[in-house]
Amino acid sequence: MPRHEFQPGKLVAGLFLAITGALYLGDALGGWELPWFVAFPLVAGGLCLAGVAGTVTYAVRRRRRSRAVG
Repeated sequence: MPRHEFQPGKLVAGLFLAITGALYLGDALGGWELPWFVAFPLVAGGLCLAGVAGTVTYAVRRRRRSRAVG
């Protein structure tokens, strides 16, 4: 039995933030040149996808819970 329930929305948000951080780390180390505004679409897109994943997860869990009760 897991200690906590799996939350894919947080996973998606964390992945996109980590990708953004890795891209800017590569830029800081001189691996490539990255414009400053690249972070905005990455973070915003990741948060939108995380919201969708969280909403779908909530809907699935709510539906399973209502089937188990009724």
